[in-house]
Amino acid sequence: MSEPTLIPVTGSAPYDVLVGHDLIGWLPGLVGSRVERVALLYAAELAEQAQPVLDVLLAHYDVLGLGLPDGEDAKTAGVAADCWEALGEKGFTRSDAVVTFGGGATTDLGGFVAATWLRGVRVVHVPTTVLAMVDAAVGGKTGINTGAGKNLVGSFYEPAAVLCDLDLLDTLPRAELVAGLGEVVKCGFIADPEILTLVEQNDPETIVPGSAVLTELIERAIRVKARVVAADLKESGTASALGPGHPGREVLNYGHTLGHAIEKHSGYAIRHGEAVAVGCVYAAELARAAGLLGDEIVARHRTAFGRVGLPTDIGSTSVAGTGFDELIGTIRVDKKARGSQLRFLVLRGLAEPMILAGPDETQLRSAYEAVSATHAEGEGAER
Repeated sequence: MSEPTLIPVTGSAPYDVLVGHDLIGWLPGLVGSRVERVALLYAAELAEQAQPVLDVLLAHYDVLGLGLPDGEDAKTAGVAADCWEALGEKGFTRSDAVVTFGGGATTDLGGFVAATWLRGVRVVHVPTTVLAMVDAAVGGKTGINTGAGKNLVGSFYEPAAVLCDLDLLDTLPRAELVAGLGEVVKCGFIADPEILTLVEQNDPETIVPGSAVLTELIERAIRVKARVVAADLKESGTASALGPGHPGREVLNYGHTLGHAIEKHSGYAIRHGEAVAVGCVYAAELARAAGLLGDEIVARHRTAFGRVGLPTDIGSTSVAGTGFDELIGTIRVDKKARGSQLRFLVLRGLAEPMILAGPDETQLRSAYEAVSATHAEGEGAER
């Protein structure tokens, strides 16, 4: 085992995010010595990769392995209910634990199961994708989807620890790695511009598993999220520690308002990070339409996301034919709305986030038109 980098997430239930290589051996120490039974919830397609985790756990605990459907198909009430039934049949008590192994969907579902079984049992996340490492596994948001939208049912439930073994990224398909960079680049715009500098100054082909630049990008993005959730775990908007007027945890929703609508209309065929990239460009265009953001930073959105291979407009996604009214209709039932009022996290400058509440429909349409057609190659729309 190697020594990991420890990134603390402070707050009422503090925990550490461990980042490094060859870290699976740390897992029993994170689960704890008082635990007797562990449910390992893993993406079924990752059964082979999960075997070393299972072996480590079996040396210390009575282990129940539960394979989950792939991707967003795991995040349903039916799958959660199946997990609850399995825990009940195995006799899981409040002193037992859940370990998740997989991407963001596995983390969301597994965290929700842990939060709701006996009103909460210990959970440790072992994320296997860039997206899960920098986003889903950190911060305590858990959830499942409904027919009305993504993550509409869920809870805030912090893990006991998060173990980011970067060796797990070695077999990650390139498209999945790139999609995960959508959340990383987002963190550059909302809080840490050094992330944008790293993306802009490094050849995208060098941002690969095992590289120093990818490690730094992941660690920086985790630190951004750790600071935000420590100040405002439950998205109350009271985050004075982040600065006067800071929107708190809602800052992490940058790009997600339109992004979630795009995901839903694609039947979740579009990867989360891809949808968020388009959503961030839309939010920048909306801020420009509202007179809040200058042309240079708006253009930088297209170049930064496009440089790593992410889409920057709706025209280059599978929902290219989806109209403005359809997407806005979905946004109106998103959990980020307040009553009938739409709310968008936007920027008034680099790392200067704010809430734009109730934007004018002409501004919404103007921003939609700006991202509804494929832009020229020089503007970063290439995939």
